[in-house]
Amino acid sequence: MLALALPLADLLPRSPGPYVALMLIGFAVGILGHLTGARVLVAAGVILIFLGALAFPLAANFTSGDRPPPIEESRGDLGE
Repeated sequence: MLALALPLADLLPRSPGPYVALMLIGFAVGILGHLTGARVLVAAGVILIFLGALAFPLAANFTSGDRPPPIEESRGDLGE
């Protein structure tokens, strides 16, 4: 399963625009579900918001090869 997930995660975009759009679509679907009383639409909206806000960006971040260098901790000696 992991062997299939890693190549698919490389297809995820690195810019925040598509994730924001997915969240906004999720809010619209959820609102439509509340207005019509359709629980399936509300659940689909919540799932889209979760995917756009957490799951897809997290997967894109973990599979990214360009990670920043680790932060060196200060020892309190002010460089002396």
